[in-house]
Amino acid sequence: MEAINLKQKLGLFKEQWSPKIIANVDENHIYLAKLEGEFIWHTHDDQDEMFLVIAGRLRIDFRDSHVWVEEDELFVVPKGVEHKPYAPEETSVLIIENAGTEHTGGIDSPLRKENHERI
Repeated sequence: MEAINLKQKLGLFKEQWSPKIIANVDENHIYLAKLEGEFIWHTHDDQDEMFLVIAGRLRIDFRDSHVWVEEDELFVVPKGVEHKPYAPEETSVLIIENAGTEHTGGIDSPLRKENHERI
């Protein structure tokens, strides 16, 4: 058992839209990811998804609105809600979601990376 340093872990990778597992809490993965630009519209039918912005800012678009998540803020996308993350500049986030959640909600896309690499 040891503490996890988020800055150190973020320094281990450069890929964007490729979440890396840093820990598990019960049946949930805790990921770090670097995001920039637009992702794809997708839904997680049976799982909530939590985003905590470590550096930068994240906009989460919904079909009829959006929410900005600033550094040191978190937002939970409720299960079943279609959404599309967007980061205007490189943004580092911590994501918590069920270990069985597909990164793109099952949508085929070049941005789909389901390797669940642990760092």
